[in-house]
Amino acid sequence: MSAIKNVTVVGASGTLGVPLVKALQESGFHVTALSRAGSPSSPPPGVEVKKALKAALTGQDALVSVITTTATGEQYPFIDAAIAAGVKRIVPSEFGINTRTVPHPGLRAMLQSKIKLVDYLQEKSGENPDLTWTGICNSFFFDSIKRGSGFGFDLKTKKATIIDSGDEPFDVATLSFVAKAVAAVLSAPEKTANQYLTVSGTVTTQNELLAILREETGGDWKTEKVAADKYEETGNDKMARGTTRPSGTSCTSCSSATGRARPSRPPANELLGLEREDTRTALKALLAGASF
Repeated sequence: MSAIKNVTVVGASGTLGVPLVKALQESGFHVTALSRAGSPSSPPPGVEVKKALKAALTGQDALVSVITTTATGEQYPFIDAAIAAGVKRIVPSEFGINTRTVPHPGLRAMLQSKIKLVDYLQEKSGENPDLTWTGICNSFFFDSIKRGSGFGFDLKTKKATIIDSGDEPFDVATLSFVAKAVAAVLSAPEKTANQYLTVSGTVTTQNELLAILREETGGDWKTEKVAADKYEETGNDKMARGTTRPSGTSCTSCSSATGRARPSRPPANELLGLEREDTRTALKALLAGASF
């Protein structure tokens, strides 16, 4: 497979899109952003912007979609247009937890659009040997803690909700780490073709994060231990009243409940040449940019 040079990004001005474009540019790729007509968002500097789908994909080697989970069902026009334009590699908006193996029924129901899209890519690549795809799973976004409530930690009130023992290990990755993973995938097209890859920034536990938070923000943290099933039951009740995000409760429960969290596939960090993140260093950097 020939080298990938030109990359079109859908969602270039979004939360993951901005660090992704930076990582791609630093790796030597030419980046084009597909932007909706009338969109007020501005992509990062140095990015060519195209508003017409055909124009955005003509002459491109890869399409990377980082649109939000709630819009992943809208990717089919991009995929079909990319196939028609002869794009060689498609990276769909997967990220987050592994949709190929997710055991949690609530999360599996919410992720059906992602699951079906990867099925579609597998089908299309089977029909067209020139088309390849790569799915990338990074488990949980470490940056979610910046919202002030990620992983059971309320930064504003300094309250920690510890699920089960708090010692269940789970994988997290910062946005910048995930962006570098995408760039690494496109830099090694032969090794990463038609695969669903897991990457891991670092492995941590709620209790480890609590210890770091106590040291970095002051030790007066209040803790409450809750059984995973009870936590999820309470969260489902809040969701029914519209007072919490559907994914937040399920993800926290899934990450920290005893026996639930770790992905079933070993990470592809070595394959991609990715060094793990240091938990404390990454958390300190996220706290410095927190807004809550």
